[in-house]
Amino acid sequence: MSFEQDACFLCKEDLRDPVSIPCGHIFCSICLKTYWDHADHTGSYLCPQCKVNYNKRPTPRRIGGSRYGTLNRNSEPFPPPPPSPDYNYAGPQDVGCDICIGKKHKAIKTCLMCLASYCEKHLKPHFESATFKRHKLVDEIGHLDRQICPQHQKGLELFCRTDQMCICVLCTVKEHKGHDMVSAEQERAEEQQRLGATQAEIQEKIHDRLKQMEELKQAVDSLKNSAQRALQECEKMFGDMMRSIERMQQEMAKLISTNKRAALSNAEGHMERLNHEIADLKRRDSEITQLSRTEDHIHFIQTYHMLIAQNEAEELPSVTVNPYFSFGPVTKAVSEMKQHMNEFSNDELVKVAKTVNKMTFCELDDAKKKQSIKAEEAPMYKSMPVREPQYRDDFLRYHRPARNSRGYQVSHQL
Repeated sequence: MSFEQDACFLCKEDLRDPVSIPCGHIFCSICLKTYWDHADHTGSYLCPQCKVNYNKRPTPRRIGGSRYGTLNRNSEPFPPPPPSPDYNYAGPQDVGCDICIGKKHKAIKTCLMCLASYCEKHLKPHFESATFKRHKLVDEIGHLDRQICPQHQKGLELFCRTDQMCICVLCTVKEHKGHDMVSAEQERAEEQQRLGATQAEIQEKIHDRLKQMEELKQAVDSLKNSAQRALQECEKMFGDMMRSIERMQQEMAKLISTNKRAALSNAEGHMERLNHEIADLKRRDSEITQLSRTEDHIHFIQTYHMLIAQNEAEELPSVTVNPYFSFGPVTKAVSEMKQHMNEFSNDELVKVAKTVNKMTFCELDDAKKKQSIKAEEAPMYKSMPVREPQYRDDFLRYHRPARNSRGYQVSHQL
């Protein structure tokens, strides 16, 4: 075991009355005792340095070696013993007591009259003295500067409806004289009702988005089933045709697959956007719930206007789903092609393509974009004007690559 340690791991001072524990680490006797006294209620004792766990509290062994004895004799003047570790000090994430001098203890309550936060020790006068009987205590808050009028350095107690801002009593004398003013508590009570209406509106939007999501999912399932049925029926009918129409069978399968991929890509884009909107609405609903429960009127009022403005400024577009979208016309057209044979095959395939391309699976019903949609519709929703093909080469020129919901070309081979 090495005894080259100079400072205690707990207090960071020179070792005084050093003791060691079974794992070999050395601490000041008072530091180790205080540290383990805090762990008595758990029954589990850890080495402060290496975190070795002891089921029973070990008995520290005093170190009386010559090295530490020499250190004590040569230290002049004799330094005072290190302070007992206190684990109730405020950390970076805690609210510190405004009365503590030096290192501050954690605050447990904030007084809205004193505009100060207090630890357990300095909070006692608020319970014991009649002077503080009318003071209002709330859970500790760390933004007291927002409770003070920046002009008069007084507590904000009123709300000016004329200027829509929180003010102090001195503000009523000059700056807001003659304005419509009420207490912060009264304004919060009225805005609480409006906030409830806003929350109900958000919840209704969430319900609407969930309903649209469910409709879109059902439509996607129906689309997949319809495409699958169409493929199976078309393959069965094409199997009865002559070898000369095998090429048209392949073209038909590609047509269905291409439109299915384009429709699914479009649906997935809408579903992803709906997921983001639902998550955002739920987050805002949670923020409103937390704001409704706060005891801080000023914080409530200031945050309320920001939430209301954000909600009123937002206009969410709706997703319209075509519940009648189906590949049934494909099956019907293939049955007709079987009867008309080769001389009508090219014409019938063009008719099928036009029928499918004119049908809308789902679209974004946004009032702001209706003008632009009419001017330039996506390729999936509108067929390109073409000359009626007469020969195979004309038909191949008629074929155009599909595009996904973002407008990118979907590559495939003919």
